[in-house]
Amino acid sequence: MDLIVAADRGLGIGKKGSLIYSLPEDMKYFRKMTAGKTVVMGQNTFLSLPGPRPLKGRTNIVLSADRSFNAEGCVNVHSIDELFEEVSKYPPDGVMLIGGASLYNLLYNRCRRAYITWIDAKDPEADTFIPDFHRLDGWILESEQAAVETGGYTVHFAVYKNTGAAL
Repeated sequence: MDLIVAADRGLGIGKKGSLIYSLPEDMKYFRKMTAGKTVVMGQNTFLSLPGPRPLKGRTNIVLSADRSFNAEGCVNVHSIDELFEEVSKYPPDGVMLIGGASLYNLLYNRCRRAYITWIDAKDPEADTFIPDFHRLDGWILESEQAAVETGGYTVHFAVYKNTGAAL
């Protein structure tokens, strides 16, 4: 399993249940990186999707501790054990964790790679954050693309590799 996220300089990824930034180039990158794959998300992330509906062209797995929650058109799991049982059915390079913050913070050490869009901004009202991949033990910067302008912000796409994962 890998993860994908966009974060600002303060490691902020969300505010009041929504993404902070609307970045066309990041959305293209997200679609490219997750197309045809299995995406894993928490209940709140699913509920934040338009509709809310499953992401097209992907198998959607939704983790919710609420056993009565059932995201239509998705594979619903209700514990970490159920999640890993389901994820084991797919090739590791075909599974992408897409949020939210609680799952990123809980599962980053079980991911092989982190695809992070770094946004050259910092929202002081951010209330949802990711770990600092620049400082995490066992994570190294594998590659980084040149900065691009999108949605009024400068961003760059970075890939971190987990060298000591409990994979």
